Amino acid sequence: MKAVVVQRGERKPRVVDRPRPVSDPGEALVRILRVGVDGTDREVIRGAHGGFPADADEMVLGHEAVGVVVEPNDTDLAMGQAVVPTVRSPTTDGDRSWFDRGESDMAPWDAGDFHERGITGADGYMAEYVTCPARALVPIPDDQVAEGFLVEPLSISVKALEQVSAARSAFDWRPESAIVLGNGSLGLLTLGLLNVGDRFDRLYCLGRRDRPDPSIEIIEDLGATYVDSRETPVAALPDKVEPMDLVFEATGSPRHAVETVEALAAGGVGALLGVPEDGEMEIDAGRLHRKMVLDNKALVGSVNSNSGHLATASDRLADLPEWLVERVVTGIYPPERLDAAFADDDTTIKTAVELGEYEKR
Repeated sequence: MKAVVVQRGERKPRVVDRPRPVSDPGEALVRILRVGVDGTDREVIRGAHGGFPADADEMVLGHEAVGVVVEPNDTDLAMGQAVVPTVRSPTTDGDRSWFDRGESDMAPWDAGDFHERGITGADGYMAEYVTCPARALVPIPDDQVAEGFLVEPLSISVKALEQVSAARSAFDWRPESAIVLGNGSLGLLTLGLLNVGDRFDRLYCLGRRDRPDPSIEIIEDLGATYVDSRETPVAALPDKVEPMDLVFEATGSPRHAVETVEALAAGGVGALLGVPEDGEMEIDAGRLHRKMVLDNKALVGSVNSNSGHLATASDRLADLPEWLVERVVTGIYPPERLDAAFADDDTTIKTAVELGEYEKR
């Protein structure tokens, strides 16, 4: 079978031939249809994040997958069922309690209790066939197969917004304004989520692109306002735009994590999702502490998602306008066109590698 891998010492993905996997008890064999490409994949390829499986010189890429069950084996899954897999899997000798209670996303990062498939310690999903434990597979509607690779990234936002609501649940929080930092695919999908139901009166999205630009057009077609960070840094938002009830950070900039405190309105909350490399900056720690305390501000960090978030994300994906999904996905490519699938330029928002065609059951 075909698999897309990164090999040790290389900085470009390649297609290799691998044996079709055989499932163990409690696992299903899944035929993968499409796998999304994101910034984490590019970081893994250049060696800035993640790591290879133990004693391996290559790793199958991909963590945003959609597929169909071809061999349910002894699981409760059905033949031909469309599914999306979770990213984390337990290590052989790690603490499995987080997985047993369905909260693998909350397992401590440095404890060594899990792998993240396609990212660190375990092969990912960018192969024609994979095996997965039944509890790691979340059924989705058949009519969602084409865009099902968006369920995993959308689940990251679903979880983060769940954390946001929990952080403000101690009082009658009535948010009016929200800004998403980052106009990549995650930022645009999150903006779409925030726009559903008209909970916020005013939405903004911050980026660093010049017009004309497809992501800016999407932002404005959603009724939001584009903010150019070169003209309006995050810390200047209260003076130049307005204080924000919600700041959703999806850039990976360590500066943005600190500046979010300045950008928040009293009682506001910032959700930090980016995973930055090390970076230093000078800050007035007393001022930051004072603003957090005197204005009842909050910051929450959020990474990964569990099967419940994936199921909710499938529901939320159905709520998004079709035009948004169509315009966020800028290319679907076969394995033979990896250069296009992994491209990172101003015309690319979201791409996927297609490994198989869907056959309706």
